[in-house]
Amino acid sequence: MDRLKVNENHIGTGTETNSPAYVPSLQITEGQPPPIAANGGLSYMSLDQSGDAGTAAATEAAFSQIAEGTGQKIIDMLENAPPGPIETKWGVGFREYSECLDYIRSNNIEAPEGGLALPLRYAIYEQPTYSIVSSNALWRDPAREAEAEAMSKEETDIKRRCLYFPQVMRDARRMEEYYPGLSPNSPECMDRLGVSLAHCESKCENFYDSVEVEQVLYPEIEKLLLEFFPDATDAFVYNHDVFDQDYEGDRTEDQDNKNPGVNANYANLVHNDLNDNSGRVRCRELLTKNLRNFGREQHYTEEEADAKMSRRFMSINLAKPIETVRQNPFVLCAWPSFADQPYITNYRIYDDRVGETTRFTYRPDHEWYWFPDQKPTEVSMLKCYDSVTDGSVSRWSFHTACIDPTAPDDAPCRKNVVVRSFVFF
Repeated sequence: MDRLKVNENHIGTGTETNSPAYVPSLQITEGQPPPIAANGGLSYMSLDQSGDAGTAAATEAAFSQIAEGTGQKIIDMLENAPPGPIETKWGVGFREYSECLDYIRSNNIEAPEGGLALPLRYAIYEQPTYSIVSSNALWRDPAREAEAEAMSKEETDIKRRCLYFPQVMRDARRMEEYYPGLSPNSPECMDRLGVSLAHCESKCENFYDSVEVEQVLYPEIEKLLLEFFPDATDAFVYNHDVFDQDYEGDRTEDQDNKNPGVNANYANLVHNDLNDNSGRVRCRELLTKNLRNFGREQHYTEEEADAKMSRRFMSINLAKPIETVRQNPFVLCAWPSFADQPYITNYRIYDDRVGETTRFTYRPDHEWYWFPDQKPTEVSMLKCYDSVTDGSVSRWSFHTACIDPTAPDDAPCRKNVVVRSFVFF
């Protein structure tokens, strides 16, 4: 606990730590409250022990939180509540998708033309959360079987501390109807809202072949980004994921051979992949260490990386369908509607790093967009991080998968590839 107090004091003074690890200073966007996070919001890198990047401290914190039982109290409250809607401080939530959908229909919640009213799943637990990734040695250590069992339960419990809330999707292709003069196919849309739409006619023939994706799609996306952002000086694609619930081939993930496998599950929880800390940590470890880099090998010294990152840079996720999307669409939320909302940090513990993603609580005025029947040539783009903090541009979007209640019962599930990148200016 003394170590945490030291770092809380460090946040207050704004000085550098003595840790040999790269520790980004705490950044907060102008007008945004501090995040709901451990260590006062400072990266676990600040708790580095002998080069472990803070993984020991994060693992200890994860099991301490489980032992405290506060998360279980939330689950007990939800499960013991009477049937039907649950009143929360954010609005009426529902334990089941079907209950929320019935509420939407009975209250005649309507969407604009091209839009859709549907349930979205939000966190209601306003505490930082922890997950231990599948590659972590914990899962293969017989001596830690009890810890693995506790963590496995916690992974399930994170979803049990969520509720469905009614939301309305707008058709992103109609952006100019909501923001006159703002094209969804423009860098201005990304700057203002954190979302945009691009066009890509890829020559990649097999998106399930990770080698072909790296060799063909990665350069295509880098070219797309440099053309989309005319002020950009460099674009770097560093990994990808394939989503296909119906895939019958080998799904095995092989990080050593840059193969992400094929995901059978869609992330149907409102979240963002990066935050103030992880946007910079992820960028720097790619530039200087090529850590889990599926793309072009990087050869930056620490000084060169710091110089590159001293100018503006962004992290952009791009989602390209393999075939027209009929079910489980990917939906995006526009920055202005949550710019003053604190995010909830989720720590992802690897053997050699602690990643940070974010979750959010519900607001009825969150501004959601989707691309109905998104075609294979349509690439939805969302911002996961922007180094500009003065409030002049969007810092990020958040997103989720969802179930389209208007799709036919036999509509195939989404098949797409999600590519992650950094863009430098």
